[in-house]
Amino acid sequence: MRALILTTALLFSSGAFAAGTSDDSPPQPTETSTTCENGQVWDQQTEACVDAKESRIDDDTRYAAARELAYAGRYDDALLVLSAMSDQTESRVLTYYGFANRKAGRTEIGMQYYRDALEANPDNLLARSYMGQGLVESGDLKAARVQLAEIVARGGASTWPETSLRRAIKSGRTYNY
Repeated sequence: MRALILTTALLFSSGAFAAGTSDDSPPQPTETSTTCENGQVWDQQTEACVDAKESRIDDDTRYAAARELAYAGRYDDALLVLSAMSDQTESRVLTYYGFANRKAGRTEIGMQYYRDALEANPDNLLARSYMGQGLVESGDLKAARVQLAEIVARGGASTWPETSLRRAIKSGRTYNY
């Protein structure tokens, strides 16, 4: 499994995962998800929870925090962190807005964010995978397969977005990260 992850990361380090992470494992809990509340992020420098809009917190840290909070089922906190991102039109930000909203039960809002993410970057494989998983959840396997075909056509064969969507189509179970 590690070899597959490493190979995938090396093959697609040129940007295929720019919308998200090439890591196919769930984020590990940190103080952000175990201690902080109300969309706050753990600041290593001050060793305290701080507002996600704090100027010394960069967007990559915010993105990782949003992913961690979403995985922990804290979707509204993830949305608060995402709202602090400097570029609200960035494809990866739109992707996670979609993910957090969809997982919180606001499916149509989530799907619109995925469409916006794909408009910003049609090669956003993670948005395609999450959109496809939302389509699986709604029972639209035909449309989910269209997203799977797009992932493969855009160079995403054997990547986490392709694998997770393929598994979701086959099993009916979707992923939380």
